[in-house]
Amino acid sequence: MLIEAQDLTKNYKMGTIEVRALRGIDFNVDRGEFVSIMGPSGSGKSTLMDILGCLSKPTDGSYKLDGDEVAKLSENRLAAIRNRKIGFVFQAYNLLPRTSALYNVELPLIYAKVSRRERRRRALEALDTVGLADRVDHKPNEISGGQQQRVAIARALVTKPSIFFADEPTGNLDTKSGKEVMSVFQQLNVAGNTILMVTHENEIAAYSQRIIRLRDGVIEADEKVA
Repeated sequence: MLIEAQDLTKNYKMGTIEVRALRGIDFNVDRGEFVSIMGPSGSGKSTLMDILGCLSKPTDGSYKLDGDEVAKLSENRLAAIRNRKIGFVFQAYNLLPRTSALYNVELPLIYAKVSRRERRRRALEALDTVGLADRVDHKPNEISGGQQQRVAIARALVTKPSIFFADEPTGNLDTKSGKEVMSVFQQLNVAGNTILMVTHENEIAAYSQRIIRLRDGVIEADEKVA
């Protein structure tokens, strides 16, 4: 079991008001699954993703990622997990604008102090995986939005994470580019990668194997995709 969430709650203080963003979330994710999280604005999607991505801790309940009880980990250990076990893909591509696709993909390996030769090899391999072997020297403003998102996926892929967290990965893309990006995610999943994706679009969620629907901080439905 890669993700084990049991009775997760998350409360926020907004002035004198306490907001209960999550109200007892229970679910598991096996290795190799492709799961979408859906729900209206304010349903708790972003809060849940922050906890699952080790960006924040729950107020109560248990969250285990790859066997580690996240709430008990130090900030240094959490940072190491984010760098090595998690590949993040966001709606905004978060690429360095003045550098090549290759350098953008190499960046996590530079931080990890991987040798220059090895990080170049792995970055080229990741770009080839997402179909951009012919765009390695292009800067973000020289390629389309869909291609920029595929560079971002390659950057997440290059560290060989245990799981990908994708937050509205097609939110800034047209229909054609969105399909190309989702095709890449499907290929990664077929290759054995675990993917957890937040989306508000039913046609995007249909690419996954399972949909968890949130409303008012609780799981409203947890269903297999037909």
